[in-house]
Amino acid sequence: MHTTSEFLHSQLKQFFGFDSFKGQQEEVIKHLIDGNDSFVLMPTGGGKSLCYQLPALVMPGVAIIISPLIALMKNQVDAIRGFVVERDGIAHFLNSSLNKAQIQEVKDDLMSGQTKLLYVAPESLTKEENIAFLKQLTISFYAVDEAHCISEWGHDFRPEYRRIYPIVQEIGKAPVIALTATATPKVQNDIQKNLGMSDARVFKTSFNRDNLYYEIRTKVNTEREIIKFIKANQGKSGIIYCLSRKKVEEVAQLLVVNGIKALPYHAGLDPTTRASNQDSFLMEGVDVIVATIAFGMGIDKPDVRFVIHYDIPKSLESYYQETGRSGRDGGEGQCIAFYSYKDIQKLEKFMQGKPISEQEIGRQLLMETVSYAESSLCRRKVLLNYFGEDYNIDNCGSCDNCLYPKKQFDGKDEVALVLELISTMKEQFKTEHLANIMAGVTNSIIKSYNHHKLELFGIGKSKGIRFWMAVIRQALIHHLLFKDIEKYGLISCTPEGLKFLENPYTIMLIEDREFVESEDDDETSTPGHARASGGGGDEALLSLLKDLRHSVSKKLNLPPFVIFSDPSLDDMSLLYPLTIDELKNCQGVGEGKAKKFGKEFVELIAKYVLENEIDRPMDLVVKSVVNKSAIKVHIINGIDRKLPLEDIAESKGIEMEDILNELEAIVNSGTKINIDYFIRQTIDDDKVDEIYQYFRTEAVSDSLREATEELGKGYTEDEIRLVRIKFLSELGN
Repeated sequence: MHTTSEFLHSQLKQFFGFDSFKGQQEEVIKHLIDGNDSFVLMPTGGGKSLCYQLPALVMPGVAIIISPLIALMKNQVDAIRGFVVERDGIAHFLNSSLNKAQIQEVKDDLMSGQTKLLYVAPESLTKEENIAFLKQLTISFYAVDEAHCISEWGHDFRPEYRRIYPIVQEIGKAPVIALTATATPKVQNDIQKNLGMSDARVFKTSFNRDNLYYEIRTKVNTEREIIKFIKANQGKSGIIYCLSRKKVEEVAQLLVVNGIKALPYHAGLDPTTRASNQDSFLMEGVDVIVATIAFGMGIDKPDVRFVIHYDIPKSLESYYQETGRSGRDGGEGQCIAFYSYKDIQKLEKFMQGKPISEQEIGRQLLMETVSYAESSLCRRKVLLNYFGEDYNIDNCGSCDNCLYPKKQFDGKDEVALVLELISTMKEQFKTEHLANIMAGVTNSIIKSYNHHKLELFGIGKSKGIRFWMAVIRQALIHHLLFKDIEKYGLISCTPEGLKFLENPYTIMLIEDREFVESEDDDETSTPGHARASGGGGDEALLSLLKDLRHSVSKKLNLPPFVIFSDPSLDDMSLLYPLTIDELKNCQGVGEGKAKKFGKEFVELIAKYVLENEIDRPMDLVVKSVVNKSAIKVHIINGIDRKLPLEDIAESKGIEMEDILNELEAIVNSGTKINIDYFIRQTIDDDKVDEIYQYFRTEAVSDSLREATEELGKGYTEDEIRLVRIKFLSELGN
């Protein structure tokens, strides 16, 4: 059945109200109507759904749409019924949410021929009685939506999806169209092979979404940063992704307490609540939805203005898919992710116990995410390269790395050394292994291959592993090296790389960004993200506040950070507090500190505000959720009763790490606590004196990282933190 372009345009106008097709839509539709298989790769917002909705409406028979999410099916069916108002039976779904009478109604509409689109979950498709029933129908074509679910290399591997091909063969042959918004060349190949459509025509649109802004921030003060960001983008729609249901609930609660209209969404909620929360977001009853990755597949909300990742996702496919839910209307879309290597280690732990091959795949995907997060290259370049697309613009102007670039250097010699090393090795190895050889790191794997005896072992020792990892990553983007995903990321030289080795030329490289692992929530002194972590306070006032802190510290003979930490001064420069009460709203300033040290600071700020005629912002006070305050009271009571800290943690079902975080927050806000009884039981007196003296006389800040480096290996992190708590409590409060 050949149809003219005019006919398709008239149907497009009649059903969907559009005057013209977007991108390759028309080509895809004609190809499908002509009875051919198609594989459609289109970024989120590119108009994938129309590629099967329109042909289904104009072709004889019913189209079977295999779709992974029940919530998504209902949305899609409602949308189609909205386009074809006079025929409710035009679209149906068949899944476990229907009762017997509803299933019968669907079957009657199918048999009478009035249904043109049937949405089916892969689990329903595999049921014997459904297969027998579908065999009686004329099938126009099969559409496999979110096709990346088929591939174990994709980010949402579902074994039921791998049974689609044999079942489709059994029901009855018809053209197949597979659609996805994210697929690397490897995933694409996997999908086509699995659906028996290796000869299908591939329609591929560029993965570049030029209206999206990408930024990675260090995971420090995350909750506060998020609240600050949302309040600066008041009234805009946004999604916050967290990895666990517990974190989703916590963050949603925190936002509500802070006057932000937000709701949670995760698989643990009952279906009614989940659907109602989703509808509230779509209908703009709330501004922000806090969700696990279960949310958003196929959600057609065009004006999501920001997507925040509280936790970094497990793969770049997930990241791309989730960030792709912002700015689908071509308008602004800000994508902010908080990154800490600790989260990566947590994700690796979750993989333990899975089959080895699955662990290897998972680890490979995680390492790609680490490369993306830590890289100083244009985020677009790295992302598109991952999806097999070259992005040849030097500065995209819309990611943190391009807006705040790091210095470049000529890496000709370094790249040549890496290529030389790889070309002389008989076997192939992964990035980390090669970086370890260059940096001269001796570990058991290096020894087992005798690589510590190689001529190039340790040749770049002075530069460290991170540097060599960055060189290898950038050589991959320049196509001088090739990473074999099939073999879990083994690296080899490309023909271009071998040419470079014969005749090296200037190649500009950038060192990776340094992400400082911050154990204490108040350690914002190292800006891990490109924008100053102070969040854009008044630089001139900040400078005056630091001078005042310096003179007060001299007068009282105390280290400056004991008086107020850097984040506290950052907040003062942002909020301009004029009274002791307002000063307490600043981070890390409780009643004790405000009363003890605050007078001179608020006087300085008041004078500055008056002289510079400053309009003060509405106070940004991050209110904590009640149960957090309850935990603080519980901890203080336990300490008054001289209970071991481990027992206090156990009684509340929390980790020792959480207790230390709470204790730090308590002393930073100016409350005095005495944990000498616990310190005496757990740390040698000599160690306590050493650590205490370090903070008293040598430390320039209360940074845990600096303290660990300065004090050396004999001191554990927990020991330093406990003594630091004692020190800050005694001197600061």
